[in-house]
This record gives sequence, structure tokens and C-alpha cells, in this order.
Amino acid sequence: MPLTDVEIRRAKAKEKAYRMSDGGSLYLWVTPAGGKLWRWAYTHEGKEKLMAFGKYPDVPLALARERHAEARRLLAIGLDPMVQRKAAKNAEKIAAENSFETIAKLWFDHWRAEKSAQHVDATRRRMDANILPLLGARPITEIEAPELVTMVKMIEGRGAADLAKRAMQNVGQIFRYAIAHGYAKRNPASEIRPADVLRPTHKTNLARIDAKELPALLRSMEVYQGTHVTRLAMKLMALTFVRTSELIGAKWAEFDMEAARWDIPAARMKMRDPHIVPLASQAIEVLEMLRLLTGSSEWLFPGDRSSKKPMSNNTILGALKRMGYKGRMTGHGFRGLASTILHEQGYPHEHIELQLAHAPRNAVSAAYNHALYLEPRARMMQEWANFLERTQRGGKLLPFRGSAA
Repeated sequence: MPLTDVEIRRAKAKEKAYRMSDGGSLYLWVTPAGGKLWRWAYTHEGKEKLMAFGKYPDVPLALARERHAEARRLLAIGLDPMVQRKAAKNAEKIAAENSFETIAKLWFDHWRAEKSAQHVDATRRRMDANILPLLGARPITEIEAPELVTMVKMIEGRGAADLAKRAMQNVGQIFRYAIAHGYAKRNPASEIRPADVLRPTHKTNLARIDAKELPALLRSMEVYQGTHVTRLAMKLMALTFVRTSELIGAKWAEFDMEAARWDIPAARMKMRDPHIVPLASQAIEVLEMLRLLTGSSEWLFPGDRSSKKPMSNNTILGALKRMGYKGRMTGHGFRGLASTILHEQGYPHEHIELQLAHAPRNAVSAAYNHALYLEPRARMMQEWANFLERTQRGGKLLPFRGSAA
């Protein structure tokens, strides 16, 4: 008679192991220790074999019978069920080793070298939240372009079109890595472009005032009613026109007052190369005042809540808003103003671009390019600072003094 769940539950261990038959050579093997194991005895090509289907109650009676029926079906067509199960497990193992997630992690470990901690963290979170949940378990060789379209449109549907484009870029990088290392033969991400599936977006430039409005801005900064540290941060940004992230992350150890230079390490630069900012005398004066306020911290601009972290990325933007420049000026706007005015004054394009850390770099030049044209750049930065000082005092745009060559 076939077994019942009640019989199986009531079966007790004995001094010796015994079997409880369910029919068709399927039986439950009850051990002296109380274990209840599903077994099936069968013969293939004249050899007697014993196949295990798991342990009760992890494998209940109904599931044991399903596995038994499938094994008998394979045997009926001439296949050895145990060999087929082993082959299936091997296939699963190979698929797991060649899954998109496995290759993505290999790519990530390779890619992250020399990237900033902030960039690495943002990319990891983008992968974990947007890419791997949909593609991670799929064998990388089986992924097709429509799956990538589904992924980016799901992200776009949340109102994150830029994130969708970045996710597609990362997927393409992962497939290129897979091809280079023999895990895949084609890159489905290269077969489509974001513009093929995503709605067009209008890029808006970061707000900045016109040059003719600079005198009023400089005067507003001089009498800013907020904290002295924020006021000095805006002044130093105007004098150096570095990126906001480069300014607020500045540490005192990066400054050489005697040499009048600020050496920003590669890890904090967008271009991943070290950057030298020559310091005009006005910038040195700002730093000396700032040291009286924040010199006890490692940061030039420590946060309000904790001196162990730098100020918020929105501090300068908030200050400009309180000064009446909401939607008209950002911290980044100082870079655009400096570029426009310096170009109009005839300063060499390559000097300006190097000072903005825009200059194209390659592996050969990256090691020394940051120090290129250092003397003329130092003169340019001093003349720029003089121009800002005269403009602030005079209340109107005044011409540069000194050579632009």
C-alpha cells in the first residue's frame, strides 16, 4: 500500500534501519538516529543503482513522488536519472559562474581602481538597485537587447532618465569586460542607444549670472549675513574657480602657503589626475583668516553638525539663494564666469583649460600635465584675483591690468 503522511510522521526509529515502501521501488529509509530519507532503487544498463530524493520533512511525500515520477520517465527513455541530475547541477553551476551578476562583480573590482570613493559608492548603489535585480541571475550569454530596454524604461518610469542612461553605460562596460575575458561573444548594449528607447531630455546648463552682474555679486558676498566660514568659502571659490566638490572637500594638508599653491590629489578630481591651483595673494589672505576659524579641523570647511565631515554640498548654493540669486547663480557658475572673462581678455585657451582641469589627458601626459604652464597660470590667477578685487571695490567691471600672454 502507498504511504501516507500520517504513517511517515508516526514512524519511529528502531535499533536497525528499515524501509517503508511507497511502491515503484520508492521507499523511505528510517535510520536508527531517526532520520527519514527518500530512496529509489533502479537498474540501468544492467547495473543496480540507488538514487536519493532528499530528507523528510524537507521533501514531503508529494514532492518525493514528483521527483520519483520524473526519474522514472527519464529511465523509460533510456537515460540514467542520476547522470542527468548531475549534468543539470553542473549546468546550473556553470550558469551561476557565468551569470551577469558574477561578471558584473569581476568588472566592478577591475574598474574601481583609482576611482574616487564617492564615484565607486554611487556606481555600486546604481548596480544593486537598478541593474542586478533584473539581470543579475541571467546567464550573461543569454541576455538580449530587449531585456536592457525593459531595464532602462523601468528606471525612466521612476522619473530618473539620467540614471537610466548611466545604468545602460555600466551594462555596456560589463559586457565589454565579459568579451575581453572570454565570458561572452557579443555586447547587446552596443546594439541600442538610449535615444532609441528613452524620451529626449533637454539639458540645462548650471545657472550663472552675466559678467555685468559680477560687481553686485561680489559686493553681496562681502557683506553676506551668514557665517564667516560660508562667506570665505564663496570668496575662495571665486578666486580659484574649482569645482564645488573640490572646494568643500579641501583639507589643510593640501595647502603650501609658502609656495602659494594648492595641490588637490587625484582621488578628489573629476579627471582622476592631481591638480595644482596657484594661489593669488588674495587667496592666501582668505586662507589665513579661515585658519583662525577652522584651523583646528583637518577640513577647511568643516560641517556645522560635525567637524569630522566637510560642509554640505548645498551650503554655497543656499547662501547664494539667501543673497537673492536663486536660479541665477550656482557655485559652479564661478567657473563659467572665469572661463568667459579670461578668454575675452586674451589669455591662452590651454592655460585656462588646464586651470579649469578640463584639459584632455592621456596615460602618458597625466603624470605631469597638471604642472604644465604653471608660471603663466600663476600670473593669470593673480591677475584674475586683482580683477575681482578692483571690480568689487569699484562696483563695476574694470579691465585687467598686466599681460595676458
